[in-house]
Amino acid sequence: MRVLVVEDCRSLADLVAEGLSGQGIAADVAYDGTEAAAKLGVNSYDVVVLDRTLPGVPGDTLCRMVSSADERSMVLMVSGAASPEERLYGLGLGADDYLVKPFHFPELVMRVRALARRQPRARPRVLRAGGVELDCLSRTVTRDGAPLELRAKELAVLEALMAASPGYLSAEQLLEKAWDENADPFTKTVAVTIGRLRHKLGEPQVVQTAIGVGYRIVG
Repeated sequence: MRVLVVEDCRSLADLVAEGLSGQGIAADVAYDGTEAAAKLGVNSYDVVVLDRTLPGVPGDTLCRMVSSADERSMVLMVSGAASPEERLYGLGLGADDYLVKPFHFPELVMRVRALARRQPRARPRVLRAGGVELDCLSRTVTRDGAPLELRAKELAVLEALMAASPGYLSAEQLLEKAWDENADPFTKTVAVTIGRLRHKLGEPQVVQTAIGVGYRIVG
């Protein structure tokens, strides 16, 4: 899953993005509406966490832009305005959900995950391949019924691979789906994470590598 956090308070934006990353969600950040519009023009996001009060392009304008796109992202509008009228107005702009500041971070995570499941191109809640079962909501993984303990990035990579199965994902595509925009494209972090994932998934191996093509789940 990939999320864009649009928030002009840099400390809050960075805190939210860091927290989402810790939950295995790739999160990019935009500190104003103009930067957000630029990133929305070149990247595909499952969910946009959007503050209504922004410098540059206003949050309301961004919301209309996102909700009217052909391949749209889901919008979680965030605002300090808590009245029913304000929430209704935000939803009327095309937002899919509305969260009032200050918010409880676990609630934000659950709302982001819920919106991602409602996204038009969303994958099923439970993914299965090669004897591996991943519940995208509870973030639990089993192999032939036995529970596995995976780190956040390992979960994110596994989810991306299972969603793409039986197709391949290149290292660059995995970086895009499981890491944020600041990830070094020349890093070995994908190979290292794949190695740890293979070890934890056990035998027989279900993650296949094709040199020059990428990785996929088999079986």
